Amino acid sequence: MAAAAPTDAPSWRRRARDFAERRVQPLAGQIDREDRVPEALVREMAQERFLGVGLPEEWDGAGGDTRSTVAVLEELSRASAAVGVLVAVHLAVCAVPILVEGTSAQKERFLRPLARGDVVGAFGLTEPGAGSDTARLATRYSREGSGFLLRGTKMFTSNAASAGVILVFATRDPSLGSHGISAFIVPPGTPGFSVAQRLDKLGLRGSETTELVLDGVQLPPESLLGAEGKGLHVALGALSGGRVWIASCALGVARAAFEEMLRTVRSHDEEWKRPLLARAFAELSAAEALVARAAERKDAGDPYVEAASVAKLVAARAAVSIASAGVDVAGSEGVRAGAPAERLLRDARVFPIVEGTTEIQELILARGLLANGPGPSL
Repeated sequence: MAAAAPTDAPSWRRRARDFAERRVQPLAGQIDREDRVPEALVREMAQERFLGVGLPEEWDGAGGDTRSTVAVLEELSRASAAVGVLVAVHLAVCAVPILVEGTSAQKERFLRPLARGDVVGAFGLTEPGAGSDTARLATRYSREGSGFLLRGTKMFTSNAASAGVILVFATRDPSLGSHGISAFIVPPGTPGFSVAQRLDKLGLRGSETTELVLDGVQLPPESLLGAEGKGLHVALGALSGGRVWIASCALGVARAAFEEMLRTVRSHDEEWKRPLLARAFAELSAAEALVARAAERKDAGDPYVEAASVAKLVAARAAVSIASAGVDVAGSEGVRAGAPAERLLRDARVFPIVEGTTEIQELILARGLLANGPGPSL
């Protein structure tokens, strides 16, 4: 039976920290080595209501706001980045788009089990030839009777190997650009759908990353999420909110790297290490403030797209910078395979790429600055 959900962000943080330190941290090395988050751990997170945080209680979610979600993701990622990202993807780019764009019937069928944690959600947008440039999607859909037929390949799809619900984006006609893209809800058992391979990665090992093949996947009309031709709107809405949540995962890794560095310096204090520790603390503090501001703006209903981008940009850079300095401080022990400093650096290095690359965040910020100046939205 699922535990009662906390009612505020500090309570969610305490609950997530306790769970992460008891149940996730002891498994972090195993998750990295085996490239797998144990199913039993995912079930425990569902029982703790982490897979429903931020989703409305009316759809069997756990309630809470963006600040609650950020707190949970940071604490889980502090223990294991793979675990934090699993939850972030499930919530940000699968459950939330169905909440925002779905019909009542779609929410009943798909959102309820996602919010309860009965199934995990995934998001299929990236392709071998289309990453940040979503207008270049090659996965095609056509009308098939009253429904749809999908053909194509998706790449770097998180959570897909064990997901119960996957959002897939396809174009009716590539010449239409962004106006030809639609979003579809695809149950993995659908004929023609398959996971072609699970991809090995530098970091975030344990967070499933797969290639999907859609070979004549037939879908009923009610599989369309949102209006036809509005799939890019669905995707960008999901990614904008998701950047706040992936920034909190990067923040968790940055915090873990800083804490590991602090332990090392305390046990082997040398004068040259102290400036590295101070700089790391400054970077961590800046990232923490920016993630908190983005979450607050989102909860207040204020414009937050640029705030989310700058939070993701700075938190990802902080994670890489602090984790890299942590390896320097640890010395030969830090480069040993499986050492905490080594694992944290590999995990950190993925964050400038996922959920919109550093270059994409810089373009979003530059566009906002040129249009509005450094106003309150930034």
